[in-house]
Formats: sequence, C-alpha cells, structure tokens
Amino acid sequence: MKDLPYVHLIDHPLVQHKLTLMRRKDASTNSFRTLLNELSMLMAYEVTRDMEVSYIEIETPMETMMAPTIDGKKLALISILRAGNGILDGMLQVVPGARVGHIGLYRDPTTLEAVEYFFKVPQNMHERDVIMVDPMLATGNSAAAAVTRIKKTQPKSIKFLCLLTCPEGIKALHAAHPDVHIYTAAIDRQLNDHGYILPGLGDAGDRIFGTK
Repeated sequence: MKDLPYVHLIDHPLVQHKLTLMRRKDASTNSFRTLLNELSMLMAYEVTRDMEVSYIEIETPMETMMAPTIDGKKLALISILRAGNGILDGMLQVVPGARVGHIGLYRDPTTLEAVEYFFKVPQNMHERDVIMVDPMLATGNSAAAAVTRIKKTQPKSIKFLCLLTCPEGIKALHAAHPDVHIYTAAIDRQLNDHGYILPGLGDAGDRIFGTK
C-alpha cells in the first residue's frame, strides 16, 4: 500500500475468494479449517517472496547448472496461540523445512497487561528470519506484546502475517514496532466495542476448533 509502505495487502483473486467463503456465517468448522489451510499456503508465497536464495550445482537430464535454493531451516514460523496454529499448517506445506515456535499470551482483565503462559521457540534465533502468524490483528495489543517477546531472542528479521486486520490494529502494532511489516488479506472497517473486527469473520479460534 502506497500510503502505508509497511502494510502488504495480499489481494490475489484466489486469496480474496477463499476469504469470502470463510467470512460466511454458515461456513462449517471443517470448511473454515480447510479454506484457512488453502489460504495460508497462498499467502505463504507472498510473505516469503524476498527470501534469500543460494546457488548450488545440480545435474538436469541435459547438463549441469547452478540453481537457486532456499534454506528453510533459517526460517522460523512463530504461532500466536491458539488460532495461529490454523495458519501454521498451511505455511508448513509450502516451507516444510521451517522451524516452528509457539507463544501464548492472555490479557489480564484487571491490569490489561499481556501475561505469557507459554513460550517455546527454536534455538539460534539470531540466525533466523521470523514470520509470526495469527489470523486476526484486532486491537494489536497482544500482537505487539508477542513481537516484543520475540525480539528478546534477537532474530534477523520479523514479519507479521494475518488474515484480517483493521486500522486500529495496524496503528497499534506499527506504533510499538515500526520495523515489523504486516502482511494481510484484508483491512476491514473498524473494531466494535468488544474488540472484534467489523465486518470480520467472528472469533477465528472458535471457528477453527469448533469451540463455540
């Protein structure tokens, strides 16, 4: 986006089509989960577009050549629990060699501070490019806290991938971490009084796991 160079809107027709199907109120849990997996694979191509390649010598049926290859082991996919796992599966189908980490946060209802309840990431994070995944970037508070926690491991770079966001979420995450680029399939209108994105698609975690 020209006015927000740190926000990358993935507007490929297939991405937008699958997102529309996911938004529908009557989409079943199985359908929602399958669509999310497919959409995650499509988005993975865009968020990894600038991955570094190295050249190795291979032999084709015709001759020897120097061919580009990526080192998936240098990529760390960090899922923000629990809904981030829905995106993680599709990403791993595209980059199966990536390392995986998880971070769990909840917001204390009294202090409104983010409280960490789980954190496990790969070793040697300083050698890795990080893609953090969570279907929704709503208020941006939990995302900002998660990025702050990951930055303590000193990765080479951090990107944030989500299905949906809104102006409030973008503003909050960018204010806290102006160096982190956001990749999303849609920027919706606004948040409601309960912190849900409008028009949105509801609670992504509940729809992925069928818990509501």
